[in-house]
Order: sequence, then C-alpha cells, then structure tokens
Amino acid sequence: MVSAAETAPTRKLKSLEGELSALRASVVREGAERYRAWRRHIGRREFRPSAINLAAYIALRRHDLRDLQTALMTYGLSSLGRCEARVLPNLDAVWWALTRLCEERPAIHAPTATRFFRGEQLLRANAAALFGRPPGARRTHIMVTLPSEAALDYPLVLRLVTNGMDCARINCAHDDSRHWRAMIANVRRAAAEANRFCAICADVRGPRLRTGTVRSPEGRDRAAIGDRLFLAANSAAPVPSDVFKVDVSEPEVLRQLRAGESACIDEGRIDCAIEEVRPDGVMLLVRHARPKGEKVRPEKGLNFPRSSLTLTPLTPDDMSALDTLADAVDMIGYSFVKTAQDVALLLDEIHARRSPERSPCGIVLKIESAQAVRNLPELIVRSAGIAPTAVMIARGDLAIEIGYRRLAEMQEEILWLCEAAHIPVIWATQVLDYFVKKGRMSRAEFTDAAMAERADCVMLNKGPFVAAAVLILDDVLARMEGHQAKKTSRLRALHSW
Repeated sequence: MVSAAETAPTRKLKSLEGELSALRASVVREGAERYRAWRRHIGRREFRPSAINLAAYIALRRHDLRDLQTALMTYGLSSLGRCEARVLPNLDAVWWALTRLCEERPAIHAPTATRFFRGEQLLRANAAALFGRPPGARRTHIMVTLPSEAALDYPLVLRLVTNGMDCARINCAHDDSRHWRAMIANVRRAAAEANRFCAICADVRGPRLRTGTVRSPEGRDRAAIGDRLFLAANSAAPVPSDVFKVDVSEPEVLRQLRAGESACIDEGRIDCAIEEVRPDGVMLLVRHARPKGEKVRPEKGLNFPRSSLTLTPLTPDDMSALDTLADAVDMIGYSFVKTAQDVALLLDEIHARRSPERSPCGIVLKIESAQAVRNLPELIVRSAGIAPTAVMIARGDLAIEIGYRRLAEMQEEILWLCEAAHIPVIWATQVLDYFVKKGRMSRAEFTDAAMAERADCVMLNKGPFVAAAVLILDDVLARMEGHQAKKTSRLRALHSW
C-alpha cells in the first residue's frame, strides 16, 4: 500500500519494483519448466548452467519489455538490453538497485561480480575448447575453408596458420578421403611448426539438393520471367518443347512439394512458384530473374523455402566421410540439420567411430533453414548437452530460405540465443568474398567483416587471396574489439580528433 505522503517519484519507483519482481518470478517459473523438459538430454554437467540461462532467456523474451526498459533507463539503471549471458543475475542486480532507491530492505543480495560475469566466462571457455585461444588481443577466431590445393601445397597451409587461421574447414562436398587426410596432415604439421593450435572442422555434405542435367528449349540458354521449368523425377519424363527440363539430385523430394509453394535455383537467382505437382515431376513458373534472364546450370543449389521436407540428414556419402574423419578432426560441421533427432543421429554415428581415449568431438550446427531456426533451442540443448558445440549462421542458404529482408533480423536473434546458451557462433558466407577472389577491397564487405566481431568465429571461403584476407581480417577484428564486445560498446579512449 502506497502512503499518501510518498512522492510521485517514489510511487513510480515502487511500481517499477513491483513490475520487475513479477517479471522475475515469471522468468524463474517458466524457465524452470522449460529446463525440466530439457534435463534428461543434458549429460555434460558443465552445460547445465548454460541450459538454465537459455531457458530463462527464452522465458524473458516472451515478454515485450520496451516500456519497462525506457522506465529503467530514466533512473540510470540497466535496460536489460545486454542480459543474454546472465539473465537472472541482471534481473537481480536491477531489482536490488530499485529496492535501494525505494529505501526498502532488498529481498535479495546484489549479485557478486563472479556470478554476474559467469556467463561471459563460460562462453569464452567454450570457444577456447573448440578453437583454442587466439593469438594476441583478438577474441574472435578465424576459420578458413581449405581449397583443394591445401592437400598438396604445404607452404599455403603454413601461411594461413601463421597469418592467423585458428580453424581449418574441410568441405566434404569436394575432394575425397585421400585429399582430406593430406589436408589434416598439413594443418597439424603447420600448427606444430608455428607453435600454435589450429583446430580442424570437417563439414559433412548432408542432403544437398542440386540441379542435374539441364535440357533447354532449342535456341535458349536463359530462363526469364514467365518461363516454365520442369523438375523431373526421372529423365524420361516428357515436357513441352518450350519448357526447361531439369533433373534433380534427390528426386524423391519432389513428392513432398505442393502447388503454391516456392522454389529457388542457384542461390535464388531464379525464383519460381510451384504450379503443378505430377507423378513424374514438378512444373515451375519463373517469377523472378534478371531482365536478360538467368542461365539454368547443372550442379546448382535447389531450395524450397515454404516446404516442410523430410530428408535423411546423413547420406551414404556422409557416413563414408565420417569413417575417415570422425576420429581425425576436432569438429564435425552438420549441414542442413533441422531437428533434435538429426543431432542425436550424428552423435551416435561419431561415437561409433571415435576412439574413447580422444577428447569429445565438437559439433557445429549449421543453421541454414527456417525449420532449423524454429528448432534452434532444442538443437543446441541436444548437441551441447553431449558434446562441445558451436552454431554456424550459414547466411547463404538461410537468406534464400527465410528471405533476404529477414536475414539481418534473424542473424541477430541467433547471436542473442547462442550467447544466452554460452555457445560460440560462427559468422559465415561471403565474408571479404570479393577480396578473397579478386584481391580488391569493398566498402560493404569491410563493414560486414567489422560487424562479424559480435560472433565468436568468422569464416572465410577459399580463393586465391585468402591468405592475405586472413591478415586483413585479423587486423579488422582486433581493432573492432577495442570498441565492441557482443552488444556492449566498450568506451576506450578515442584519439581520432
């Protein structure tokens, strides 16, 4: 009961204190309920505090806190806008400060610095367990996709390691087991020579949907808006003479599509509507392409953004790759993972192939579909509950799946959720891509590289100038870390003017 003698500011403070107290109680209750549902999947004791914090963060973000944030800021209190790694300690700190401003006896103690910053320490430890400790002052790690030449060109690998590569990525969609073993040997040798740790991550290909043989209408090699393409379930399927006929790598997926859904070819360069699903294939209508049209080529990616597809997450080729790599690398990258059951399958297959005396194999969950985004908390819990885990924001496929307009928003949400779980994030796809391929600078790419500092690892793709790009990225990340740590601005002294 508020006394009549109390001033308006005091009444406002007490109202805020009551609102925050109710919010905290709701977060504790809802978070505990979610954690109980996860608990049986968490075998690693060290992940339990992180899972509890993740559950609390999801409960917190079920509320619209914007008005509360503004009110707290008025009194010089935390707006809760950077609480990802420490949800309850942050709420407790603000609640304690509010009760002191109300001149009341606090119901709780102010969190100690150790408790308050424990989440950040767990995240740093988890990143170091996967990628090692980066050299110098740089916190963010650098991952590089190895080109095929890395199997034979040891000086290239040594240059990458000495320039600052913290993790070498082997893309199992290319080359073969002989090349992969040679790449691993070269990375281990270079790391020993440079006297620094360099982790190795092998990406299994997964059920990658691609175009096969293409048969174009006579005299045509480009599809334009209004043209039709037929995705054939078998090569013998008849099509009209003015229709592009395209074989697909996984024809069984065509039966899961529905009229009215979308199809994207070659990273979305050709955007189509599904007009008709037939027993022998699917007819598409092109609704977006450049004015001069787009070439329809074999071995290009196929995406179905609005379709819920059921695909075998590990193909026979993936199983063969795991035979070679599960006991030889530090991490396995999981392409097109979508469900917690997918994660359980990979963990079982690695366990069957990895020597018991070796440290646990890390898992990199590649988030490249809308379904994976929806299931991200369960994916993290099922993986990190058993093995060291990172999340890769695979921005290429993800942009096609959810739409380019939503990509920036969604990559932020993934960063927040992973920070709440104290899980390192890999910022991937086309970082410094123009420089890596052409050796020339791009203003937009350097801004993107600077923004990538909010992740825990940044991936460069292969190209003739990738070794130089590692040096540049090392410098950009080190500079930005003087100004920014995740969402928090760091106010170092400025001397620019």
